[in-house]
Amino acid sequence: MTRQAGTYRVSNAHGESVRAFVPFPLPPADPPLAVADELAERHAEALAALGRLRVAGSMVPDESWFLYGFVRKEAVLSSQIEGTQATLRDVATFEATSSADRPADVEEVCNYIDGLNHARTVIADAAGLPLSTRLLCDVHRILMRGVRGDDKLPGEIRRSQNWIGGTRPGNARFVPPPHEEVARELAALEKWIHSDDPLPPLIKAGLAHVQFETIHPFLDGNGRIGRMLITLLVEHWGLLEQPLLYLSVAFKRRQQEYYARLAAVRTDGDWEGWTSFFLDCVTSAADGGVRIAQAIHALIGHDRQHVIGHERATVAAIQLLDLLPSNPVLTVSRAVVLLGMTAPPSRKAIELLEEAGVLRETTGKQRDRVYAYHAYLDLLTES
Repeated sequence: MTRQAGTYRVSNAHGESVRAFVPFPLPPADPPLAVADELAERHAEALAALGRLRVAGSMVPDESWFLYGFVRKEAVLSSQIEGTQATLRDVATFEATSSADRPADVEEVCNYIDGLNHARTVIADAAGLPLSTRLLCDVHRILMRGVRGDDKLPGEIRRSQNWIGGTRPGNARFVPPPHEEVARELAALEKWIHSDDPLPPLIKAGLAHVQFETIHPFLDGNGRIGRMLITLLVEHWGLLEQPLLYLSVAFKRRQQEYYARLAAVRTDGDWEGWTSFFLDCVTSAADGGVRIAQAIHALIGHDRQHVIGHERATVAAIQLLDLLPSNPVLTVSRAVVLLGMTAPPSRKAIELLEEAGVLRETTGKQRDRVYAYHAYLDLLTES
């Protein structure tokens, strides 16, 4: 099945004639996207997988057990798709010590986390902004703060022609809409998101991602904002109560197909192919999240029993263990803050957790030591 997904507008950019693609508003039409047969089955599978993930996320005494790691895993993987090299351990170490081997890459990931947290807070506030172009601009400003790309109009819709691939618009792999079309395209996307379109919400989230990527409204950071949009929409439409779906793991694993499916929408109007791919990725990521959630739950339960049974167990050590899933890299000074205690009992708590095999010292130094909950980080690093 083929359809026309947009039109080309010829304009002059960088001294040459350029064919820029202007997408039609959502939803797909002529013919409309039909959720039937195989597509309906894939949608049902994806919803079931999200349901399992939602249950897994609710079966812990503290939501931070999963939330810290899952949000950072998505931030790391989404940033890696764009070429950063920072790992989850890099980010956790930076958060605990304010130092990193790859500080620029780590800061990009931390900005992503800050942007997502900002958007979720604002949307949850009855007096805050809805999910909108204005909010995405605010998130983009946070994403670009102090990192490469901070000279490319952070928080502002582009005012010039951009392109994807190639050295100039004339030899680019894809040329998004001319800049004068961007505000109108984003307004149409925002209106559609808040409309009563009867398509299933999960499928709408996938369509919105493609449309945003096609509009490419910023000079940099579009991919990360576009993938964050999926996370926000999944929560906005009540498919998950927390951002536990790290979808970028599936996009990164199938990165060439991801780009090819996006391109096929623009060239052939293949919304069905994209939607099938997207739903497969949701199922894969959600099932992976369930496996890791179950493994984390088992790990923390095992370690807690091990620490409680230790002959020199202290209340501080047990309290610190419960804080490790949202603070998997620690220093003594950080433990002092977390426990609200002085340095001696905090240090003893760390030493007991190290003796029990829960924490591992990572620097080999006698001073300024850093400890990691290595088994937890290993689980989250598995993709």
